[in-house]
Amino acid sequence: MTPSGHHHAPAWFDISSPDADRARGFYREMFGWAMDVVEEEGYTLLGGEGGHPMGGIGQSGPGAPYPPGIIVYFQVDDVDAALARAERLGGVRALEPVDLPGTGRMAVFTDPDGNAVGLLSP
Repeated sequence: MTPSGHHHAPAWFDISSPDADRARGFYREMFGWAMDVVEEEGYTLLGGEGGHPMGGIGQSGPGAPYPPGIIVYFQVDDVDAALARAERLGGVRALEPVDLPGTGRMAVFTDPDGNAVGLLSP
């Protein structure tokens, strides 16, 4: 529970790979996930229950926003306030807050152990 009393469950995940094509093939075979490649962004949405995306796979490497690995995003009421709270607690800002067209706002920080953690808000 957060100080506000709200329980914040995982809301999204990103898998970043230096070989996104290989990662897509692996996870398609492993879990049978439906995939929708967003051509202009080089990013793939992963289908979930009822056809609603539940995560994504993207390319890591030079010029990409993420290092290889998995980032879990947690739903919060206010990305900026949650990011500030993470920093007060010893987290380090890794991706500045950005607006996502039609879906909300996101940011990424690393916790005191270096784990990347994402934040999403409406």
